[in-house]
Amino acid sequence: MLKQRIITALILLPVALAGFFLLEGGAFALFIAAVVVLGAWEWARLAGLATQPLRVFYAAVVAVLLFALYAAPPLAPWVLAVGVLWWALATFLVLDYPHSSRYWGGLPGRLLIGLLILLPAWQGLLVLKQWPLANWLILAVMALVWVADIGAYFSGKRFGRRKLAPRVSPGKSWEGLIGGLLLSLLLTLVVGVYRDWSLGQFLLALPGAALVVLVSVVGDLTESMFKRQSGIKDSSNLLPGHGGVLDRIDSLTAAVPLFAALLWLAGWGAW
Repeated sequence: MLKQRIITALILLPVALAGFFLLEGGAFALFIAAVVVLGAWEWARLAGLATQPLRVFYAAVVAVLLFALYAAPPLAPWVLAVGVLWWALATFLVLDYPHSSRYWGGLPGRLLIGLLILLPAWQGLLVLKQWPLANWLILAVMALVWVADIGAYFSGKRFGRRKLAPRVSPGKSWEGLIGGLLLSLLLTLVVGVYRDWSLGQFLLALPGAALVVLVSVVGDLTESMFKRQSGIKDSSNLLPGHGGVLDRIDSLTAAVPLFAALLWLAGWGAW
């Protein structure tokens, strides 16, 4: 299994980095859309669509919606706002699971939730790509999530005692969450010192980074919640040794729209 994971990672990493940082404009949008559409196909299974044609149809609907959003740039702030509101609601759904499952609205509700997860993430990456320091912004949000994951793994393994969300993901602990959060804040401090931020910039960046990391955990737990409800271990077997696309991007689907929205509120880019 470990060998398989390493081989898959070595193949995917350069492809992902090239797509994120070398592509521009429509090519970048199409690259991210391909990932999102694969995620939609996987989500259809989690939502309860039993047959392959129905899952493909759902993925095709998502592709059409992505094209519509690409053709209507003024909708971007609204899509991000909806995404942020969704992740605020998802926090309560995770904390209240399994009782919260009664609020999901059955199959239609789960399919709608898939749109709320995937569309704002795609939109957020497109927005970041259009702003100053575009590639660095994308790298920043990815680094925050990755560093938080690493910190959570090691601190949870060493100090983990109190379960964070035992009904959703028994392996996660409060100690792991705190360790990951602290490591991500340390990274933010290092970047700020290197870039010679002012005190005001630090006062904005540190709480913002903390919010992004915390919501990335909600993204991870949300997918775990739906997998647990569906009795599914991995969203698919598309990535040997890693599970599915959603298993790799669940944290980023939550972090990206909030990261973009916070930068927009701080006046970083112009629509």
